[in-house]
Amino acid sequence: MAKAAAKATSTKIPNTPRASKEDLLRFYREMVLIRRFEERAGQLYGMGLIGGFCHLYIGQEAVAVGVQESVKQGYDKIITGYRDHGHMLAAGMDPKEVMAELTGRIGGSSKGKGGSMHMFDVPTGFYGGHGIVGAQVALGTGLAFAGKYRGDDSVAFIYFGDGAANQGQVYESFNMAQLWKLPAIYIIENNQYAMGTSIDRSSSTTDLSQRGASFGIPGEQVDGMDVLAVRDATARAVKRAREGGGPYILEVKTYRYRGHSMSDPAKYRTKEEVDEVKKTRDPIEHVKVLLEQASATEDELKAIDNEIKAIVAEAVQFAQESPEPDPSELYTDVYVEA
Repeated sequence: MAKAAAKATSTKIPNTPRASKEDLLRFYREMVLIRRFEERAGQLYGMGLIGGFCHLYIGQEAVAVGVQESVKQGYDKIITGYRDHGHMLAAGMDPKEVMAELTGRIGGSSKGKGGSMHMFDVPTGFYGGHGIVGAQVALGTGLAFAGKYRGDDSVAFIYFGDGAANQGQVYESFNMAQLWKLPAIYIIENNQYAMGTSIDRSSSTTDLSQRGASFGIPGEQVDGMDVLAVRDATARAVKRAREGGGPYILEVKTYRYRGHSMSDPAKYRTKEEVDEVKKTRDPIEHVKVLLEQASATEDELKAIDNEIKAIVAEAVQFAQESPEPDPSELYTDVYVEA
């Protein structure tokens, strides 16, 4: 099982597209922010300061950062599942509000009532992480329909994983999206293991980019460990959607370093497999190599590292100092009056 999965992560990908030094530094900063934030979130979970479930995005940073390059903030719509902290930060949400929400504090983006899996931020166009596997695909298709109905050129970015790709509601959504030519970009973050079963054991066909073929939806596979490949593939798909071309599927082949959630020991794969991916395909190290080729200095990278360290420390302090929500908050932000 581990051998087959390891083979899947080394898929041949086209040559890396070019980028300016300034772009590479920005990508480096955004990915390091996600990784350091998630590492600290894992620590807080271990200390009991974060309750419930907590799914970390470590290893998959290039996906959200690369996709975000094509998002018009506050105009387009973003929706995902429960491994959502990376998407929030890439979308531009305040790290302090995200960390406060994780710890259930009033300073959180959902006033401490959503926690890790149910956070929203309309100003950045982030329409939530969602705890029901595959549910965000149907909801995201609705967001795409809303844009089409209004007659604007907004796009819905709909993230889901290789496990959710086998859910029935996904295909109902594909059918409607293609039937109505909705501006929906379906981003399948294929991290190889879903909740803990390798894709080879759970899917009869493992080229997930072609799951929309019977509906007439085109798709492609992208190296999800390469932020530039993700950026360029997303830009092409979004251009097509804004011009009325309809939905598109991007299967980004990525890899999560941690277990499915903080409670998962990940015994379904070997330590050697994980270490090999970290050593040869880490998305942040890949950008560092490109930055070295672009003549970035060690001091420039250290300055970013120190900046991110301070931002994450500030977020943790804000979360710890923010009070818990008053019990009266149970009756706010609901559809009907109590």
